[in-house]
Formats: sequence, structure tokens, C-alpha cells
Amino acid sequence: MNVRRLIPATAVTGAVALGLVTLSACGGTSDAAQKNDGGKLDVVTSFYPMQYLAEQIGGGHVAVDTLTKPGVEPHDLELKPKQIAALGDADVILYLKGIQPAVDDAITQAGVKNTIDAGTLTSLETHGTEAGHAHEGEEHAHEGEEHAHEGEESHEGHSHETEGGQDPHVWLDPVKYAEVAKGVGAAFAKADPDHAADYEKNTAGLVKKLGDLDTAFETGLKNTTTRTFITTHSAFGYLAERYHLEQESIAGVSPEADPSPARIKELQEIAEHDKVTTVFFETLASDKTAKTLAQDTGLKTDVLDPLEGITDQSKGDDYIEVMRSNLAALQKALGAK
Repeated sequence: MNVRRLIPATAVTGAVALGLVTLSACGGTSDAAQKNDGGKLDVVTSFYPMQYLAEQIGGGHVAVDTLTKPGVEPHDLELKPKQIAALGDADVILYLKGIQPAVDDAITQAGVKNTIDAGTLTSLETHGTEAGHAHEGEEHAHEGEEHAHEGEESHEGHSHETEGGQDPHVWLDPVKYAEVAKGVGAAFAKADPDHAADYEKNTAGLVKKLGDLDTAFETGLKNTTTRTFITTHSAFGYLAERYHLEQESIAGVSPEADPSPARIKELQEIAEHDKVTTVFFETLASDKTAKTLAQDTGLKTDVLDPLEGITDQSKGDDYIEVMRSNLAALQKALGAK
């Protein structure tokens, strides 16, 4: 992934255009979606990262309902029959395939014309526990830094994945999230052409904020003592690759899974060799495993939020604020200079 700068919001790439061709889950025409009694588009989103996009881009022209309520671990969500039935009444459904199997199945059955899979609006990649190793030797890597575990390929760190083993956690990379935002803005304009200009304006504003966030991460993590961070599960592969870091996950597939003794031993060796200071856990999952590893290795613990939901425990009120808190946590843990 070599693209380093956001393209202008007004430019809709071929990939986005292709995504728009496949918005309809059941074919259909491009007629404007029917609006609710309040004159707004009824938009149903799967979980917080999609909700944030819909609210920021839709503004006052949309009524947004999210299937995953605050405090609920998205991966474990099971829909009630009433929620599944209500999906069919939505004007637009915005989700990210591969994160929530129950939601994926329900949306397929709903047959809503304006159904947007955010994963089609950017390129998905495959990540394991060591996403940052691909950048070893590049100009941004530390000179002379060598890793005893470089070149090893671990598959136990794979998180919830889409078909083909692709990592769906694209929202944790501000650049990819901006690509998705542009596709969502174009899709909203197609569903509600009367307000297309507003959707375009709102999309441009959001892309600008995400560009500023990207710059903050790029400059804030440019010079650090170590490039390696340990986290409970491998949600941060895109972020690690974007900013030339190395993600090491404890158990991988589930944030609450127990790691194998071999994985614990490997992480202890990595922590010592790479001068790791911190084991990160997340807000919506137990911190038991992270604290156990930290105690065994003499490391600290801190929160690195995968932003799958906003709660009272979140270090910020929205995506931008929590991502800036994540940046501050990474700077502290990695010894940013």
C-alpha cells in the first residue's frame, strides 16, 4: 500500500465507481429512495464506524439507526427478529462485510436496493500479527534495526476476516476510511439526488478531517524508539502498515481468546528484543489477557481503541477524538521523539 496522500474529494476513482455499480443487492433501478415521513433518508448502519460516516455525510438529510448499540461487542451481535424485519424498510443500508456474520446474513435477505458494502469502496488486504514487517528496509524504518523474528509468518494473529482471508478493519487507517467516505457520499447522492450537493460538501469536509488525522499520525510516529506494539487482537493491521509499525497480537481471532504458551513465549522474546513497553487492550473486551502478559513481562498496559463502538469509557466522543487518543497512546508506548 504505497498511496500516501488523499485524492481530492471531488475525484471519484474507478474503484469507487465500480463499487457504486454493485450497490444494489437485488438489481433494480437508480430511482431515488423513498423517504420517511420526516422527509429524511432512513439509513441503517451495522456498527459505529459506518454510523459515523452516515451521520457526517448525511447531516440533516438522513435519519440514522445503527444495529449495534453502544457497549455491545460488534463481533458477537445477534439480531432480534424485529431488527431483521425492519431492515427491509430501510432506504439505505451501510455495512462492512466480514465483521458481523449475523448482520451480513440479514442484509443479504433484506433485499434493499441501496445496500452499500464499505469494503467494496477501497482495497482490502490480508494481515497477520506482523503487518509492519513489509516495510522493513524502507526509508521510514529505523536504520540498523533488525528483528530476530523478521520473516517469520504467523497465522494465529488473523482477526475477523472477509472471504479470502482479507482484513475488514479498514476504518483504522484514515486514508482508507476517507476512500470509503467518498464512496458513501457518492452513494447517498445517488439515492437522494435532490441533496447531492450537500452530500458532496459534507464528504469533502470529512475527507479534510481525515487528511489532517493522517498527517498527525504520519508526523507523530515518524521518529520512535521502537516500531513494535502488542495488542490483544489484530485489528490494527492497516494502521500498522500505513505508519510503518509492527503489530503483534496476543491471540488474534478473538480479543478475549487465551493465547497458546508458545505464543506467550514468542511475545516475551519480541518484547525484550524490540524494547516494547506496553501491552494494549481495548474498551469493549476484557483486559485480563493483556494484564497477565504484562505482569509476566514487566510491561505496562494501556488502551488502543479499535473504535468498534463509543461508550462512556471511550477516550473521546467520536471517531476523530478517539483516534487522536490512540495516537497519543502509541506515541507514549513507542517512545515518540
